[in-house]
Amino acid sequence: MFNKAKPATPDRPSNAPPIPPLPDLPSPNAARAPSPAASAPSPVVPSRGLSTLSSDLQFEGNVSGAGDLQVDGSVKGDVRVGRLIVGETGAIEGNVAADYLEVRGRVVGAVTGKQVKLVSTAYVDGDITAEQLSIDIGAYFQGRVLQSRRDASPPAAAAARPAPVEMPAPVPASAPDAPQAIEMKSV
Repeated sequence: MFNKAKPATPDRPSNAPPIPPLPDLPSPNAARAPSPAASAPSPVVPSRGLSTLSSDLQFEGNVSGAGDLQVDGSVKGDVRVGRLIVGETGAIEGNVAADYLEVRGRVVGAVTGKQVKLVSTAYVDGDITAEQLSIDIGAYFQGRVLQSRRDASPPAAAAARPAPVEMPAPVPASAPDAPQAIEMKSV
């Protein structure tokens, strides 16, 4: 209702318009009012490197890079990036490889990643190779799942493995009514 007038500072008069925040810094009002994006936690931290293919765009060809990509449109070709989010309106027809992959839309092709998450709205038709896989209830998945492991150097892997143990051949079980021959040796 009532606003208290702020006193004028020597470098800024009271009737001067407010100074807008820099584009890469959050505005002071944004910190007070929660935004819809802030209420839905996302494991991918928005950064300057996030590129977005919007829902009204169609791309034909391969996409590769080390940055982050969000696909809300459609891609016909292979996608190989650092982190990938396929939005609910996004569709990829081709092989996908990313360190972190979150699928909310449609992927038809092989999927490879360290962390792969299929959200409840996901549709994936293809094999998934991942170290960690999460599939929410309601997600559609058709294909095989292969668990990949972190690469270990050959000497460490060989030292960690126990030597193979040779087991004696199993003795066939005899019928209960059949006579059994026991061989005894004298010492």
